[in-house]
Amino acid sequence: MVKKQLLCVALGTFSKVADQSYAREGWEVCTVWSLKEANRVLRSQAFLVGLLLATEHDETYEGVDSFLREHWAMQWVGVFPARALKSTLCRQLVLDHFCDFHTLPIDVFRLNHTLGHAHGYATLCEIPERQSAQPRDMALKGESAAISRLRQQIVKVASASAPVLIWGESGTGKELAAHAIHSHSVRAAGPFVPINCGAIPSNLIQSELFGHERGAFTGAAKEKLGLIESAAGGTIFLDEIGDLPMELQSNFLRFLQEKTIYRVGSTQSIEVDVRVIAASHVNLQEAVSNGSFREDLYYRLNVLALDVPPLRERKDDLVLLANHFFSQFSSERAPRVKGFSAKAFHSIVQHDWPGNVRELINRIRRAMVMAEGPLIAPEDLGLELQFRQIDGAALDGARIRAEREAIDASLVAAGNNISRAARNLGISRMTLYRLLAKHGIQT
Repeated sequence: MVKKQLLCVALGTFSKVADQSYAREGWEVCTVWSLKEANRVLRSQAFLVGLLLATEHDETYEGVDSFLREHWAMQWVGVFPARALKSTLCRQLVLDHFCDFHTLPIDVFRLNHTLGHAHGYATLCEIPERQSAQPRDMALKGESAAISRLRQQIVKVASASAPVLIWGESGTGKELAAHAIHSHSVRAAGPFVPINCGAIPSNLIQSELFGHERGAFTGAAKEKLGLIESAAGGTIFLDEIGDLPMELQSNFLRFLQEKTIYRVGSTQSIEVDVRVIAASHVNLQEAVSNGSFREDLYYRLNVLALDVPPLRERKDDLVLLANHFFSQFSSERAPRVKGFSAKAFHSIVQHDWPGNVRELINRIRRAMVMAEGPLIAPEDLGLELQFRQIDGAALDGARIRAEREAIDASLVAAGNNISRAARNLGISRMTLYRLLAKHGIQT
């Protein structure tokens, strides 16, 4: 018999009886006597099913709620004295965290049945992401052709030292791609400094990028290291480079050409060894054409180009990503929420995701808090209307196919006699003529 692994957490007076021969048939049981010891075991070993044994005293439950929240992906079965269930705290723990519970005295047969069911359910619920092998800590999740191609390009680009220009719609993960380039490069041990060019006020951006000397302007009480200088030995990531003011574009171009900067208020050049990665969600070639972006800067940046695919081109990754973000933000979820329903996954796959990964994260985080049931539904994601429309379209298609097949069969049986076929269908000749025209059927 294949052994199933069970973590038994025995609290309170159960520490004296936990070595009894309960639920051992077909199981490898690891018994611990405290939540602290359980956490230590779970850091080094994964379990699908946990059994928690506790007494009726409320103090036994201190820390249990936060412990079970942390290990939410396991299926937990509880064993309590019947009196314990009169406690509001105990009842809430059962409702929030346990897939089932038993009361003392332990019925070994029934408990084995419950644990077996919990193990089977846990196997079905295992997060697909755990089965996905990601290259060397690559943060870009997914197995679709689009994201696999991007990861391959990132590895190639990372081995060079030239500037990189990343294009992608808002919310696609351009900063993740930039960070992946940095972490796979020889500069991985150096700093990675991200800057959103559109988020810094135009009157401060020169000082923020290049730094300033003491007394360079009102309020400059001491010298300040610029963001470019702080990235020395590493990588600087300029997000939304198209928002860089025109007057600063020439300064940045000079830095790219000479690898030196001038702090505001200084005439002394400072040499800085840093790799530049820039990103934009707008077409910089169009920006060059309309005069809002320098052509020479564009060509300096666009040495190595990457495109981050939008989420609508990564349909195969949507379920994996949904499970990943559910796990990532699990501490925010309502305790009763355990995952996604099949209908929720269907609505996620059918949605076009104009806001890309950022929209997916926001919808999932909201659903994890607002869902009423144990499984997230399309309406919790705000996708119920689309789901109904998809179902309605599928139903309409089925009706049309059935209608055409019935007409074809009736015509064959009637030898293409319209009057006889109409009688067989229980409709008038005029109605049948309209249906023939609707379906393009020739007689």
